[in-house]
Amino acid sequence: MFTLKYYDTSNTKNDVLSGTVVAVALIPEAIAFALVAGFSPLVGLYTAFILGLITALVGGKPGMISGATGAMVVVMVALAQSHGLEYVLWATILTGIMQIGVGMARLGKLIRFVPQPAIFGFVNGLAIVIGMSQFQFFKDANPIMYILTGTTMAIMFFLPKFTRAVPAALVAIILLTLVSYFGAFDTKHVADLGVISGGFPSFSFPNAPLNWDTFVTILPFSIILALVGLIESLLTLSVLDEMGGKRGSANKECIAQGVGNTTCGLFGGMAGCAMIGQSIINFTSGGLTRLSSATAAILLIIFVVSLSDVIGVIPIAVLVGIMFMVSLKTFEWASVDRLKKMHRSDAFILISVTIITVFVDLAIAVIAGVIVSALVFAWQHAQISKRVRVEEDGTKVYELEGPLFFGSSVQFSNDMFDIEDDPQNVIIDFTRTRVMDSSGVEAIDKLTKKYVKAGKILKLRHLSEDCISALKNAGEFCMHEIDNPTYKVVRDF
Repeated sequence: MFTLKYYDTSNTKNDVLSGTVVAVALIPEAIAFALVAGFSPLVGLYTAFILGLITALVGGKPGMISGATGAMVVVMVALAQSHGLEYVLWATILTGIMQIGVGMARLGKLIRFVPQPAIFGFVNGLAIVIGMSQFQFFKDANPIMYILTGTTMAIMFFLPKFTRAVPAALVAIILLTLVSYFGAFDTKHVADLGVISGGFPSFSFPNAPLNWDTFVTILPFSIILALVGLIESLLTLSVLDEMGGKRGSANKECIAQGVGNTTCGLFGGMAGCAMIGQSIINFTSGGLTRLSSATAAILLIIFVVSLSDVIGVIPIAVLVGIMFMVSLKTFEWASVDRLKKMHRSDAFILISVTIITVFVDLAIAVIAGVIVSALVFAWQHAQISKRVRVEEDGTKVYELEGPLFFGSSVQFSNDMFDIEDDPQNVIIDFTRTRVMDSSGVEAIDKLTKKYVKAGKILKLRHLSEDCISALKNAGEFCMHEIDNPTYKVVRDF
């Protein structure tokens, strides 16, 4: 929570200046995404203000920026076209409730299961998407548009080499806006995107019937929106954690996103999530605390209510140049060099997540990356080996090594034991083996049944009590030796 008592004022200047840059940078995307869904530009602007302010104050990562995003808009377009804004507002409210539930259940920590190559792919894919999304503004553009865009990028590249007292993006916005205004340049301005002036958002329940039919209609969209929003938000949090070295709270962020989206639905805004581009603008411009993201949200609504004419004269080219630089900074260039040294499976995950993020969908890309990583991990660890020795009394001992789970259970059952030629007494030593799941337990049961059928005595050594209690055939017909294993077996219920 944003608590003034513990706020460090040493970074106030940078926070305010960075928040100012972000507030201006939020406007074109908020408007563009609202128009894509077929809504008034104010819907996108209200989303950026409400969601941005709430996550700034109670989110899990200070300085992270949230608002209307392309990933969320793509999901809600079909609902918007078929049922209109009012149903989207109900879907937004339900999305927020689901996200709050995820946070309350403390499931945000599951983001840790996203492997590093998938995160690299996510970042690279979004960097490409950010850059590609700017090309729409060059339609029917004249040379001035290209000149202003290039000049903005040059300012953002060279100015930080001389001074970081003022964010380079803010210098570019002010300087090139003045030059364009007084030079009467023939170029596109923010005001050309649509109406950005309005009042404060007002509370009202969506004007659509709240009944079972409405619930059934919005439920599939809300589920996908909740998943996409949390995945993008938590991955953005992970990226900022790595950049800043301080770890944020995933569960706290889930709750903040949920509260923000629920509030958006009640105040005329659509569902949104964290924005990696604007978050990186904030971070690289010096915005490190909650004041920076709160400043961005507050200034945004001030622009809408009181300063729309001033903001309207900012050249689109300047904001496009800023986003191009954000795209370049977001891309994980080091991952390109790492591809040569990566394991082939990791390289495949990185490249595939990048491609799917660009051409399909963020959530599908990340889920695919996790699934492929899990399958690769299972394949690599699905090897169990044995060492055989014979004791003085003729007892044959199989000493196993490696995990026994669904991936290695077939090898365990079919390839490791010579039941027909084994002596009367056999010991299987699990000292260096851990039974991981019910498939491993079932494999032991099946093997035991084979030895019992062959009329031989089988002793299982060093299984945990939890594992023995899960056995059926082996629990009844086998002898057991327990020393110190205490691990639990994951069972299917």
